[in-house]
Amino acid sequence: MDTFTIADKTFSSRLIVGTGKYPSHQIMADAHRASGTEMVTVAVRRVDLKDRSAESLRAFIDETKIFLLPNTAGCYTAEDAIRTARLGREVGLSNWIKLEVIGDERTLFPDNIALLEATRVLVREGFVVLPYTSDDPVICRKLEEAGAAAVMPLGAPIGSGLGIQNPNNILIIREQARVPVIVDAGVGTASDAAIAMELGADGVLMNTAIALASDPVSMATAMKLAVQAGRLAYTAGRIARRSYASASSPTTGTVPALAGSAPGA
Repeated sequence: MDTFTIADKTFSSRLIVGTGKYPSHQIMADAHRASGTEMVTVAVRRVDLKDRSAESLRAFIDETKIFLLPNTAGCYTAEDAIRTARLGREVGLSNWIKLEVIGDERTLFPDNIALLEATRVLVREGFVVLPYTSDDPVICRKLEEAGAAAVMPLGAPIGSGLGIQNPNNILIIREQARVPVIVDAGVGTASDAAIAMELGADGVLMNTAIALASDPVSMATAMKLAVQAGRLAYTAGRIARRSYASASSPTTGTVPALAGSAPGA
């Protein structure tokens, strides 16, 4: 199987999805199953993670099959993000954290300086840190050097659905990285996910594109197939781009005689 590994965990699905914005918890659970995901993100600050009642969010997640990845969504300083990560670990989630430090309320672009600071602190404290960052090869390299277990460059602003805006940046990040690269944010439809994988990303993380689709379950299925197709295309190796046409049929070599024609005719 085509698996990939982050820190000490190996996954067969390269699609990571979220838990917010769904019309209901049941639709969320159905979409998770349809997506084939093995890891979902949960906002530590926005969800009562201690609530295990029949109607709680966690009651609709099969944690025997799906790994919960807590995240620091809604944090605007390194200190706040560090405190939120610690809280997630204290309530019994894990030492894994999808690290978000937002720098601008309108665009939700990350504050990369604060992100790097928080990464260094949390890595020292034993966290497996997956930082959400801009599609900047330099900051991705610095995050890896700080001990990040993966880097998660955005494809486009969170929830925008614009798709991969800077494909060449993703190519450079993938070329330089020695840890998994997961494209996070901006995917709008299945073709966006396929493009991310064709660029060499190890995985794709999305939430809004599935949760706010007219049919979240069908979109989850489409995203699963797109990630699989994009990965397969990447490993198969695309043909080189050319400025001019290249004939599909060979123009040299022996041409078979037409049926019924005499030899040499």
